[in-house]
Amino acid sequence: MSLRIGFISFRISGTDGVSLETKKWADVLTRMGFECFFMAGQLDTPPDRSYEVPEAHFQTSDAKTLYYRCFYQTVRDPETSRMVHERRETLKTHIYEFVRRFSLDLLIPENVLAIPLNIPLALALTEFIAETGFKVIGHHHDFYWERKRFLTNCVWDYINWAYPPHLASVHHVVINSSAQNQLALRTGISSTLIPNVMEFEVPPPPPDEWAQDVREAFGIREDELFILQPTRVVQRKGIEHAIEFTARLGLPAKLVISHASGDEGHEYEQRVREYAQMLGVNAIFVSDIIGETRGYTPDGRKIYSLYDVYPHADLVTYPSIYEGFGNAFLEAIFFKKPLLVNNYSVYSHDIRPKGFKCLEMDEFITTDLIDTARELLKRPDVIQEWVDHNYELARQYYSYSVLKTKLTSILVSHFGYNNISPCPDTV
Repeated sequence: MSLRIGFISFRISGTDGVSLETKKWADVLTRMGFECFFMAGQLDTPPDRSYEVPEAHFQTSDAKTLYYRCFYQTVRDPETSRMVHERRETLKTHIYEFVRRFSLDLLIPENVLAIPLNIPLALALTEFIAETGFKVIGHHHDFYWERKRFLTNCVWDYINWAYPPHLASVHHVVINSSAQNQLALRTGISSTLIPNVMEFEVPPPPPDEWAQDVREAFGIREDELFILQPTRVVQRKGIEHAIEFTARLGLPAKLVISHASGDEGHEYEQRVREYAQMLGVNAIFVSDIIGETRGYTPDGRKIYSLYDVYPHADLVTYPSIYEGFGNAFLEAIFFKKPLLVNNYSVYSHDIRPKGFKCLEMDEFITTDLIDTARELLKRPDVIQEWVDHNYELARQYYSYSVLKTKLTSILVSHFGYNNISPCPDTV
C-alpha cells in the first residue's frame, strides 16, 4: 500500500523549526515509498503537491485580530465567537478539498493541534476528524501550556476541545519526554516520543566554492575566533549569555548572530545590541546575508545558507532558556563543532544523559566554564575527540534511521503490517 500523506501547518516554508522537521519527515516518508502533499498558509513545497490556504497562517491581519481578541481578555464577546466559527467553516471546507484533491490516506498536522496560533484551523481539523474518522498523526512541537502568553484567554472551551483532541483515529507524537508526561497528566492522552532528527547517516560535504569566503564576508580576521549564535533574536534564546561568554573569554573574537528577530518583535534585538556594546563585544548581525537559499542582495553581496556558515565557525553558542527540542544543537553536532549549551529542561532530561560532550552552563556563565573553554580552544585534539564522539551519539539517537523506525511502527498501528509496502530505499 503506497500511502498518500498530507501535512497541514500554519506555514511550511523557510527555516523555522516546525518547517524544517516537517520537511525531514516528508523526506523520510518519501524514501519509504509514500507520496507527500502539503497544505498551509505559506508554502515553498513543490507546486503540484501543494494546497496553499492563506487563512491557515497566523500572520494574516484577520488572524492577528482574532489572536488579540482571544488572548487579551478573559470573557469572550459574541463577535469573537462568530469570527472563530465563520473561519472554522471556511477552513474545514479547505481540509475536505485538500483530502479529496490528492486522494489522501493520512494527515499529519504539524503543531496545528498543539499551540493556539490559529484557533479556527485547529477547530476545523478536529471537527473534520470527528466527522470522518480520518487517520491522523498529530506531530506536536510545543503545547500552549508551555507559553505564558496563552494562559490568559477567553477561549478555554476551544483549547479543551482541540489542543489536542482526544479522538480514536489520532496518534499523537511529541518531541520530548516532558511534553509526553504533561500531555498524559493533563489530558489522559498517550503519545509516542520522536525527537528532532538530522541525516547523520551522510556527513556534511566540505564548503564549496560559493561558501569559501564566509569569514571574509563577515569581516572575521584569521587571528579572530568565529563564534556562531545560529538562532533568531528572541528572548528565550538567551543571547545575553553568548555575549557575556564572548566578552569573558578575553580572546580576539567576533560573535555572529545568524537570524533576525522575526515575528516576535524587535525590542529584544535592541536589548541585545545595547548589551553587546556595553560589554565591548563585536556582535555581527548577518540576517541580511543569510537566507533560506543562496543568492545576492540588491547591492550585490552574496547570500549564504546557514549550512554554508556552520563549517567556518570555531565554536557554537546555544544558551537557550527554553526549547521544545533544539535544532541548533543537532546542527552543531552535525557540522562537528564544539558547543556551549545551557542546561535547559529538554537538554537536561532527554539529551544530556546520552553522554554528549559540551561546554555546559546552568542559567549563568561561571569562571570555571570560561577557564574550561579557554583550555579547550587551545587543544584541537580534544575538540576533535569531543565532536567525533558527539557525532556518533547523534547518529545512534537522532538520525533518519531512528525516525524511519518510529514512523513505521505508527503506520503499522494505523494500517496494519500487511498494508505497509516494503521500503524501496534505505534511509
